[in-house]
Amino acid sequence: MREVKLSLFGFGNVGRSVARVLLEKEAFFRERYGLRFRVVSVADTTAVVWLPEGVDLREALIVKESFGRLSEWTNDYEVYNLSPVGAVGEIDADIVVDVTNDKNAHTWHLAALRDGKAVVTSNKPPLAFHYAELTEEAGRRGLPYMFEATVMAGTPVVGLLRDNLLGDSVEEIEAVLNATTTFILSRMEEGLDFEGALKRAQEMGIAERDPRGDVLGTDAGYKATILHCLAFHPITYGEARVRGIEGITLEDVRRAVERGNTVRLVAEVREGKVTVEPREIPGESPLAVESHENVAVIRTDLLGEMVIKGAGAGLRETASGVVSDIVKASLRLGG
Repeated sequence: MREVKLSLFGFGNVGRSVARVLLEKEAFFRERYGLRFRVVSVADTTAVVWLPEGVDLREALIVKESFGRLSEWTNDYEVYNLSPVGAVGEIDADIVVDVTNDKNAHTWHLAALRDGKAVVTSNKPPLAFHYAELTEEAGRRGLPYMFEATVMAGTPVVGLLRDNLLGDSVEEIEAVLNATTTFILSRMEEGLDFEGALKRAQEMGIAERDPRGDVLGTDAGYKATILHCLAFHPITYGEARVRGIEGITLEDVRRAVERGNTVRLVAEVREGKVTVEPREIPGESPLAVESHENVAVIRTDLLGEMVIKGAGAGLRETASGVVSDIVKASLRLGG
């Protein structure tokens, strides 16, 4: 049995879902992989709770859900006011797990790698802006840098492109990568206008209170940029051409439906070119997904066209991608 020390940054919805999976499947990880995970620190925006012997995740969940902040947790634990960079440097861990939305997290990802720690993340901006720097640093040091959950949650499109199509040349990827816009456009097909569909999405917790990252196409643009980095060569988000769905009217959607088509926010990824924009597509197209599904249609020289479709949102779905990467990183560190 090999013990792996984890330092978890981010204890919002996704972070707590990761914690629950680590608890629920503790026996599974021991029996199947010979791994025991010890979470030595948990951090939210208010505090870093650090105990080298291991943090009680059940108690951490109770504190967070009762008080809304880890800074309220003082019983038997040291609570620190450390920056992520400071925490990465101070805390002895094998893997740093980032499930935050920190747009500057690349700085402490690099610090972790330089300190000999693997990194697992669901955080998109570090890769959308600093992919080459991060992956090259990890490569130089022989450390895992894992990011499955940045694109399509737990649906393994990152692993497919990174680890499995090594003999193929990717020619093109077309994908629907943002579930919020799919939900809004689907509701518009039912007769709601854009504002009404957005409000419904917010009421159901599908859209954020500030929905701009989704409706302006930024989220899909980040994901499409990461796909380009995997399939072709590193670029940054600034090189992508991105237009969201904020200009789509009820009449646009109605006309598409009358033609047997549907409107979706589609990412097109070719070598040296990333485009994200609303597009009218045939109703029978694999891109015509519903609900919270994401899909990627990948065309290669050897395999031809393949479709990978699955949940692109959801807490347990995202936790699936994060925890899978934790296991992969742990096995590589022990190899």
